[in-house]
Amino acid sequence: MSVLLVVQLVLVGLLAGEEFIVRWGVQPAMATLPDEVHLRTRIALVKSLKVVVPILMVPAVLASVAVLVLSGADDGLGWRIAAMVALVVFVLASFLGTVPINIRVNDWDPEHPPADWKRVVLRWERIDVLRSTAAGVAFVLFVVALVQLLG
Repeated sequence: MSVLLVVQLVLVGLLAGEEFIVRWGVQPAMATLPDEVHLRTRIALVKSLKVVVPILMVPAVLASVAVLVLSGADDGLGWRIAAMVALVVFVLASFLGTVPINIRVNDWDPEHPPADWKRVVLRWERIDVLRSTAAGVAFVLFVVALVQLLG
């Protein structure tokens, strides 16, 4: 169980870290770019992150479910349940919110973007605040659960 706890915490931490950097580091920097450069950067990020994020997300969720099931009613159960709720919020916001937008963005022409592209980006950013916050909260709650379990 110790190895699983470490692997799970590392995966959720990497996921939360990636989300934090994209939300609060990359996105604000992109907002300062000229429109065409912004769009080219956004499209390039969508193409790379649609590979990276699932590589982290799927094992992080599976390991988190395994930890929740295998730890049973051990100390920290409430924290683990709360962390799983946050992780589910992250997954739902991704698949119901940002992923459909990313699919559209992937096909945009930076020289001739859709007329509503700024509105679409703003909607993505609002959903991404929820996603990135949920991933961070999940990580913190899993850390608290582990500390309680070990304490």
